[in-house]
Amino acid sequence: MINPFKTKKGLGRGLSSLIGDTDSKPIKNKLSISSIVRNKFQPRKNFNKEKMEELTNSIRERGILQPIVVRKSPDQSDKFEIIAGERRWHAAQSAGLHEVPIVEIEADDLKSLEFAIVENVQRSDLNPIEEAKGYNKLIDDFNYDQEKVSKFIGKSRAHVANSLRLLSLPNEVILLIEENKISAGHAKVLVGLDNAHFLAKKIIEKKLSVRQAENLIRALKNNKTNNLTSKNPNLTSLEKSIEDKTGIKIFIKNKKNNTGSVTFEYKDLDQLNRLIMVIKANY
Repeated sequence: MINPFKTKKGLGRGLSSLIGDTDSKPIKNKLSISSIVRNKFQPRKNFNKEKMEELTNSIRERGILQPIVVRKSPDQSDKFEIIAGERRWHAAQSAGLHEVPIVEIEADDLKSLEFAIVENVQRSDLNPIEEAKGYNKLIDDFNYDQEKVSKFIGKSRAHVANSLRLLSLPNEVILLIEENKISAGHAKVLVGLDNAHFLAKKIIEKKLSVRQAENLIRALKNNKTNNLTSKNPNLTSLEKSIEDKTGIKIFIKNKKNNTGSVTFEYKDLDQLNRLIMVIKANY
C-alpha cells in the first residue's frame, strides 16, 4: 500500500516525523463521514474546483488510497477532527462515500496545526496568504520564531520572512493575492508602499510581469525623489509649518506660472474634522 505519510525530498519535517512524535500508536480504522469535522486550524480556505472534481472522480473510481489523519475532537465528544486530508474528506462526500479510511492519533492543538501546515506546504496547496497566516499562527499562538518555522517547514529563513511580510499589505491587496489575481512575486515588491493597492490594480490592468512591476515601482520612486530634490525650499518650509499646526500631511504643487494645488492627506475622520475646525476657526 502507498505510504500516506511519505515526505517529499528537500522539505522539512514530514507527516511521518510528526506522527512519530505522538505518544500513542496510530490506530487505523474506518469512520462514517458524518463523524468527521474539519480542522479548526486548517490554514487552507480555498480549494481549486477543477482539482477537486478530478479527485472526486478518482475516489469514485478507486476509493481513498491515502487515509485521513484524525484526532478526537476537543470540542465535540462524538466527533473526530481532521488533521490531514481535508481535500479527500470533501471529495469523498462529493463521491457519495459513507465511510472513509482514517488513522487516529493523539495530538494537541500545536501538533494539529503543524500537521495541517506540513501537508499543505508539501503539496503546494496553500496560496501565499494562507501560507503566511499558517506561519504567523505558529509564531503568535505557539511561540515559534522565524528560525524555528524555517527549520520545521524546510524552507529558508528569507522565504518565511518574505511570506510573513505579505500580511502587512492592505486588505485589498491581500484579497487580490487570495484570488490569484497577482502572484507572491508581485506582492513582494508592493510591501511597504503607500500606493500598493493602486499599483496592484495597474499590474493586473497592464498584465505586468514581476520584472516589469519592479521597473515601474523603481521609476515611480526615482520620479518622486527627483520631485522632492527639485522642490522649492520655501514651499517645503510652508508645508512643514502647516503640517505642524494641523497635524495633517500637506502637499503644495506650484507650477512655473504660479498656479497649482494644495492637497491635505488625512488618515481618518478625526483628522478631517480637525482640519475643518482649523479652517473654520481661522477663516
